[in-house]
Amino acid sequence: MIKNLKRLTFILVLLFVTIVATACNSNGDGDSKSNKNKIDVGIVLPTKDEPRWVQDEQRFKDALKDSKYSTEILFSQGSSAKEKENVESLLNKGIKVLIITPQDGAAAGAAVEAAKKEGVTVIAYDRLITNTDAVDYYVTFDSLAVGAAQAQYLIDNANGSNVPLYLYAGAASDNNAFLFFEGAWKVLQPKIADGTFKLANSSEAEKLKDTAELSRDQLSKIIGQVTTNWDPNEAKNKAQTHLTAAKANLKGNVAILAPNDGTARSIADVFSTDKAVKSFVVTGQDAEKASIQYIIDGKQSMTVFKDVRTLVTDAMGVAVEVLDGKTPDTTGSYDNGSVEVKAKQTDVIVVNKDNVKKELIDSAYYEASEFNGLE
Repeated sequence: MIKNLKRLTFILVLLFVTIVATACNSNGDGDSKSNKNKIDVGIVLPTKDEPRWVQDEQRFKDALKDSKYSTEILFSQGSSAKEKENVESLLNKGIKVLIITPQDGAAAGAAVEAAKKEGVTVIAYDRLITNTDAVDYYVTFDSLAVGAAQAQYLIDNANGSNVPLYLYAGAASDNNAFLFFEGAWKVLQPKIADGTFKLANSSEAEKLKDTAELSRDQLSKIIGQVTTNWDPNEAKNKAQTHLTAAKANLKGNVAILAPNDGTARSIADVFSTDKAVKSFVVTGQDAEKASIQYIIDGKQSMTVFKDVRTLVTDAMGVAVEVLDGKTPDTTGSYDNGSVEVKAKQTDVIVVNKDNVKKELIDSAYYEASEFNGLE
C-alpha cells in the first residue's frame, strides 16, 4: 500500500513538473511571438490630408518591402497631441529608431524627448524639430535651395520693371517655412531693391526691402502677414483679399511666390479669375500630380521637385546604419535652437513644362498615363 502510494506520489510530481515545463515553454513561445510583433523603426507623418505625405507613405512602403527590419507608419492628422500618442504607441512596440515629421517643430519636443528617454534614435524627416537636444539626425532637402530656386525662376521670367510681386509662405509653426522664405528672399531682395519687382501684399516686407539678411524676428513678421499655414483654402482666401485690396498698378503681369503646390494651385485659381491680371508666374514645390497637370495645362509655372524616393532612401539608410551599430554619414548640420543637428541633405530639381517629361516621366517617378496633354 505504501509502495503504491509512493509510486502514485512520484507520478503526480512528474505530471506537475511536466505541466509547469509545458506552461513555461508556452510562455516562452508567447514571448517569442510578441517579439516578432515588435517594431524596429517607427515612422510618424503629419497628415493624410495633404497629397505630399500620402506620397511619402507610399514611397516608404516601396522602400521597406524587402527590408529585414519591421516598421509601422502612423499619421498625426495635424495634431501635436495625436503625434505624441503615436510616438508613445510606437515606444510600447519597442522601436529602436523613430523617423518623424513634426506637425509643429517646437511642440514635437515632448514626443521626441520621451523617445530619447527610452534610448531611441530620433531622425527628423523633412522638417526640423526645434528647441530640444533629443534629435540625433535630420534628413532633409536643402530648404534654402528650394526657396532660392523659386525666386530665381521668378527673376528669370520677369519682364521690365516694377513687376508686382505677391509673397506667400508656409506655416509659421514649420521651421522649413522660414528656410524656404529665407532662401527666396536672399535671391529676390536685390531685384526688389533695384526696382525689378514691386512688393504688392506685405507692408512688413516693404519696410525691409533694403535688408538682404533678415533675422528670425524679421522673417517672422513677414511670414505672419503672408502665411498660408500650408492650407489651400487659407491661401485662396488670402489671395482674394490681396487682389481685392490691390490697386491697378499692382495687377497686370505679376509674379507670385507660392510656397508649395497645394497653395500654388489655389492662388493660381484666384489670380486667373481677376480680369485685371493679364498674366502671372507662380512657383510651387513637391511635384504633386495635380500640379504637374496644372503645369502641363499652363496654369502653374513651375514646381521644385524633391524626389521623395531619394529622401526616403536617405532616411532609411540612416536608420539601418543605426540599427546595424554604425555611425551614419552626414553632409552638414542645422541649428535647432538647442543643438547643431547632424543632417543629410538631398538635392532638388526645378521642373516646368519644358522638362516635366524628362524629370518625372522618364525617371519613372510618375506614369505618363496619369496625365492628359503630355507631349
